[in-house]
Amino acid sequence: MTVSRVLRNRGDVSAPTREKVLEAARALGYVPNKIAGALASQRVNLVGVVIPSLSNMVFPEVMTGISAVLDGTGLQPVVGVTNYQPDREESVIYEMLSWRPSGMIIAGLEHTDAARAMLARAGIPIVEIMDIDGDPINHAVGISHRRAGRQMAEAILAAGYRRIAFLGTQMPNDHRAKKRLAGFEEALAKAGQSLVDREYYSGGSALLKGREMTAAVLARSPDVDFLYYSNDMIGAGGLLHCLAAGLDVPGKIGLAGFNGVELLDGLPRKLASMDACRLEIGRRAAQLIADAPAEAQVTELFPTLQAGDTIRG
Repeated sequence: MTVSRVLRNRGDVSAPTREKVLEAARALGYVPNKIAGALASQRVNLVGVVIPSLSNMVFPEVMTGISAVLDGTGLQPVVGVTNYQPDREESVIYEMLSWRPSGMIIAGLEHTDAARAMLARAGIPIVEIMDIDGDPINHAVGISHRRAGRQMAEAILAAGYRRIAFLGTQMPNDHRAKKRLAGFEEALAKAGQSLVDREYYSGGSALLKGREMTAAVLARSPDVDFLYYSNDMIGAGGLLHCLAAGLDVPGKIGLAGFNGVELLDGLPRKLASMDACRLEIGRRAAQLIADAPAEAQVTELFPTLQAGDTIRG
């Protein structure tokens, strides 16, 4: 009875006892069933989709792929946004699972222990997306970000750049950007090179932030000849800064981002980038939810490097 009162947030239960019950529930991955007794199937036709951001232009395209496949299946996606915060992700997963959805799609492979426990015991198809460098709970659809980082570094080095800096946002919790950076630095080290500077920002991505970060790096390290950004948005801001400063792009300085965002194609120069396969990732993930295969599947997609106009030919 005490456990029931705590989990339903009802009744007079002391704070220490309440905390003990909640901690035990988190450790066990227990999620209450909000539709208990309401449906014979104990499932609703919802698919929980957990993503870190809606302002990042990557995830609306992922959602487009998910919606395109689920349309006509009777399944309806519902979205939760985590703002790259692990505790927030855990809370969103808890609330979504309490409604007993028919499946869950979650961006990334890194979660709190409690979130992993909840997902592992949910008894529904779980698809982690965007990344395959890790240990999936069930299904996974994505790219190898380590490989993507290595490929970009190899292209930059092949073009003759040597004084390379990295600029990234959301770096404490953007695990995929950190994996790209790790792969990037691995390729540099293999060639006997290393980053000469780096600039991190814990907040979100924006053109203005990209300009500010680029200005800071170039003021600190004026001999940098290449700027590698964690995403296209800050990379586009960096490109605008370089052009406004009259720098020779890509002759004196090159730039590259990540994601292949088409919205930025109207810039004075096409930013070098890599297509993150986001539309296809959404489609493949939704198909796994619709098909509900018994065996766990890991689907790796392969991004294409787009040299654009900001890497020397």
